[in-house]
Amino acid sequence: MTNRRGFLKQASLAGAGAIGASTLAAPYVKAQAPIKWRLQTYAGAPLGAYVIQPSIEAFNKAANGEMEIELYFADQLVPQGELFRAVQQGTLDAAQSDDDSMGSPADVAVFGAYFPFATLFSLDVPALFENYGLKEIWQEAYADTGVTWLGSGAWDPCNLGTTVPVKSLADLQGKRIFTFPTAGRFLTQFGVVPVTLPWEDVEVAMQTGELDGIWWCGATEIHSVGWSNVMKYYLTNNINGAWIGSYFANAERWAEVPEHLKTLFQLCMDSSNYYRQHWYWWGEAHYRTSGKLELTSIPAEEWATVQQAAQTFWDGVAQESERKAKVVQIFKDYTAIMEKAGPPYRNA
Repeated sequence: MTNRRGFLKQASLAGAGAIGASTLAAPYVKAQAPIKWRLQTYAGAPLGAYVIQPSIEAFNKAANGEMEIELYFADQLVPQGELFRAVQQGTLDAAQSDDDSMGSPADVAVFGAYFPFATLFSLDVPALFENYGLKEIWQEAYADTGVTWLGSGAWDPCNLGTTVPVKSLADLQGKRIFTFPTAGRFLTQFGVVPVTLPWEDVEVAMQTGELDGIWWCGATEIHSVGWSNVMKYYLTNNINGAWIGSYFANAERWAEVPEHLKTLFQLCMDSSNYYRQHWYWWGEAHYRTSGKLELTSIPAEEWATVQQAAQTFWDGVAQESERKAKVVQIFKDYTAIMEKAGPPYRNA
């Protein structure tokens, strides 16, 4: 809170000093002071150390004094639910997050994080954005928001970790679960009670019984951030194979960045995206086979009803806007192609 108050005070003073200044950015020359950015990630410090910190440190080193990005972790300066607005207003210069939990007003926000059963593997995410049209749709969706969408990447699958075993859909009834907004909206039909908390409070909430489980990530994160210490079971059925996360920047601040530094930042984004591809792929198998949690599963025939419910959920979302309908159709077409292709893309 002390950091947050100091940050907001500094942001206010900086904004006041900028009144009357020219809106045209002068060309950068090395004699100028370095460009300073504040970037906040959705991830708490233990997770952020993997999913973004190395790439930001690499950027600062490669920028050679021309630009410096200060990295802040989940809720450190602004609450996660206000993250988009903070970037939009210029309180923050940039953010790394899913669209869903950061309070994005774009209609594609519902597809950020874990849209039920939209992906099976992490490679589905870049394939969908780069080859099936999602990149252009996201660019269009954010064009007039004052925030520039810089690109998306894949994170881990969405599995349930709990303090009590879950072996049937009936076991989900009344369970208080920390999860994402859209995932929670979908899971309520199975008796789940979605709970929203600051990231840093989740572990304590599990210990006190305020939460029964976490449907937020996969085995890698559960073990890497310490949540495995306060739960006993891990459900192998997941509701999505890869979290969709993005990088966002205040549009005016992004426009001020010289082209070579924009390229450098995008390369560092790619580096982070690549790291997560192999880190999560390794971790999901490693922690399932040598982790501290007992594995449980809901029988396939029973889980099929959840998958069928997801199709109904998709159709409902598609009716909400023309752009949403377009994205849902892309998911349907992609799924059909992957199933037709068969192994290793989908099971026979």
